[in-house]
Amino acid sequence: FKVVAGSYERLLYGLEGTVTPKESGYNFNLEPIFIFPAHVSCIKAVAASPGGKWLATGSADEIVKVWDLARRKEIGGLMHHQGSITYLQFPSRSHLLSASEDGTLCLFHARDWAVLRVFKGHKGRVNSVAVHPSGKVALSVGQDRTLRMWDMMRGKGSASTKLGKEGEVVRWSLKGTFFVAQCDSTLEIFSTDMVLCHTIRHASRIHCVRFCERVNGTGELMLVAAEDKRVTIYHVSEDPKEAPSIIGEMVGHSNRVKAVETLEIAVPPMEGGRKSTTIVCTVSSDGKIFVYDLACLPAEGKDGLQLQPVAEYDTKGTRLTCLTVSEGREKNESDSGRKRKRGDEESGEE
Repeated sequence: FKVVAGSYERLLYGLEGTVTPKESGYNFNLEPIFIFPAHVSCIKAVAASPGGKWLATGSADEIVKVWDLARRKEIGGLMHHQGSITYLQFPSRSHLLSASEDGTLCLFHARDWAVLRVFKGHKGRVNSVAVHPSGKVALSVGQDRTLRMWDMMRGKGSASTKLGKEGEVVRWSLKGTFFVAQCDSTLEIFSTDMVLCHTIRHASRIHCVRFCERVNGTGELMLVAAEDKRVTIYHVSEDPKEAPSIIGEMVGHSNRVKAVETLEIAVPPMEGGRKSTTIVCTVSSDGKIFVYDLACLPAEGKDGLQLQPVAEYDTKGTRLTCLTVSEGREKNESDSGRKRKRGDEESGEE
């Protein structure tokens, strides 16, 4: 797997993650593959496309840069926004969505990087965007204290509601049956028709929220990265009437955790072992990039459980701001697979 992190210092870090079997479980390792200043001002957003072919980076320099991650070269810059880039996401392999302090969202086509849609409606900066798992609608929150829903097919706003405070993060659950909007240290959980179901007061100011599936047991987890130097793990009940409850935390950082990302990865086969696991990656203002293994979380997690990182990389003091993880290339790919990929790359540049 690959981990890419951006920083205030303009540096972009690319790490290769590997998993090797050992006597009792697995060894996780992170090795740097590139470190360079990717923008002229601080990097605020990074996103890798599903499959890991493209990487997009956004900065206070108002430019979205696109990179070929496999070949580690810059494809070009998208100069569409008139303000700092605040958020980037690839809702699919073929599309990139960006948000900016200029109050707009832009949808780009990943073949020619042309603008397909511009979503206007927010007054002031857009802080976060979440595309529904179906790809048909997106949510956004921003400085104007509203939550907006967009019709991705028609490129228009379809609904909005006042939050009463500035939303910093918005996220859909894995199945898209509810979403969460975060303001400071509060998480508000809404049903799909924008009805507020639960309000959670977190212990400290929140910086990032992610949903993922449990490795052991069933159900969904909500990971909350915050000022208190940890990622708190909430169990999300199947019953929408039940509020998420804390079952553990990921510890180890010595400063605020700025971003958290998850990825399901294949692991080398072992006797009686599992075929895959889910890793959780974090970056912090302490300059460290951590990897946690969700297989370490038991099916019956109780509050008070602490997970330690299974791998780490220390940038030696760089203030990390954002993070993305993507699938690596399998070591034993057949040649035919490689040839096909090369063909894809050529057609992608026409």
